Amino acid sequence: MVSAALWVVGAVLAQGVLVFVLTALLYQERIPRITAGEVRIADIGIDKTRWPERARLVENAFGNQFEVPVLLFVACGVALYFGATWIEAVFAVLFVATRYVHAFIHVTSNRVPRRFVAYAAGVVIVGLFWVDLVVRLAILSLRGGA
Repeated sequence: MVSAALWVVGAVLAQGVLVFVLTALLYQERIPRITAGEVRIADIGIDKTRWPERARLVENAFGNQFEVPVLLFVACGVALYFGATWIEAVFAVLFVATRYVHAFIHVTSNRVPRRFVAYAAGVVIVGLFWVDLVVRLAILSLRGGA
């Protein structure tokens, strides 16, 4: 049987894969536009609004992976240090699933209400993950085990 810790690590790796996929999409959007002369480096060095909309959407989806997901990485590290539980593994996997949905919406239809639902669900899930950790570590410390 696969351990909860392995699922937590898997979720972190899946989040990393999402970043690399978005990086590839970002390069796919930007490099051809620069090499074709459609976008000049001098025009986008400071002001990113000069990129076409599709490139900006991918850039925003990429940048979003370095905001709330940081809370996942910290929570997963703490969970692994203290011995990840199955509920924490579920939180990690569900959170990453919401990030994939959020990123997919961002780079396709970009329907903001739908994107927000995915974002909000992820925030709630990672928030519950943190609450779980705080409660678990408080109980451990009261028992003298932390």
